[in-house]
Amino acid sequence: MEIIKIAGIALVATFLALIVKEQKPNFAFLLVVFVGCSIFLFLADKIYEIIQMLEKIAINANVNMIYLETILKIIGIAYIAEFASQITKDAGQGSLASKIELAGKILILAMAIPILTVIIETVIKLIPS
Repeated sequence: MEIIKIAGIALVATFLALIVKEQKPNFAFLLVVFVGCSIFLFLADKIYEIIQMLEKIAINANVNMIYLETILKIIGIAYIAEFASQITKDAGQGSLASKIELAGKILILAMAIPILTVIIETVIKLIPS
């Protein structure tokens, strides 16, 4: 039922921002950013629980932790880039938001190359000569 709390807070903040925006647009923007960061911090415990669960699964499956760490970093980059991009779009800077998204994609690709290399090497080893 946490989504109901999050949606309720977001809707209240949206209505307040719309009302305040006419008189103080800077304050409305700060309100939206504050609520967005608060929602993110509210979810930090859930993110930690998910990471702990994935680590336990990886240990039980005897998976090299470097791969799990890399995948978690990739997911983190994606979420942070999306969050920053949305805040930048809210500030009316769509062009800058696009650059943040591009940077996130390039960083994800750079981090994924070692994993892709291992996958390709494994597939090549499985193919009979």
